[in-house]
Amino acid sequence: MPKPILLLISAPSGAGKTTLGDGLLRQNPSLRRVITCTTRAPRPGEVDGVDYHFLAQGDFAARREAGEFLEHATVYGRSYGTLSQSVRNLLAEGMDALLAIDVQGAESVRRLAALDETLRAALVTLFLCPASRPELVRRLSGRGTETPEILAGRLAAASEEIRHWRLFDYLLVSESREQDLRRAQAVLDAERIRGHRAQFEFGE
Repeated sequence: MPKPILLLISAPSGAGKTTLGDGLLRQNPSLRRVITCTTRAPRPGEVDGVDYHFLAQGDFAARREAGEFLEHATVYGRSYGTLSQSVRNLLAEGMDALLAIDVQGAESVRRLAALDETLRAALVTLFLCPASRPELVRRLSGRGTETPEILAGRLAAASEEIRHWRLFDYLLVSESREQDLRRAQAVLDAERIRGHRAQFEFGE
């Protein structure tokens, strides 16, 4: 079996990274989603410990001060973070890990991975980008969960976030859900047979 992968998918809010990640999880039994933490309230149907670890602001701050987060950021007034141990546990078990986070978080993970051999060897980054601004507006509006003020803020931030696509290993310009999933699966399949991940001995 190849050494495990930490597949980091990032995108502007509403571009479809969660949908893409869910598709990959259905197709890949060895892939596990890293459950991240947030201080925002659960949306209808979301379950603590399944969709997110929903934390009070004080608890989040205490964990941040203790250095427990691999990355953390405040976005639109809400805090988000990935517990380092959650990622390391999956990799130690030989499982591929899926992390879907924003551009700020991705930059933090890249910075830490540059100093950590285990993370550096596992990390693969993919940026999912909507084909156009009107398409991003359509996707965000279709969610029906954003106030006009939050929607305007997300759209304003998207242009800045998209400028960071060159920092990622792969760029996936979004088309249909099916095509996006096929192309992301191709990335995952190719990364699994990279030479530096091989654990292979040629037997008699």
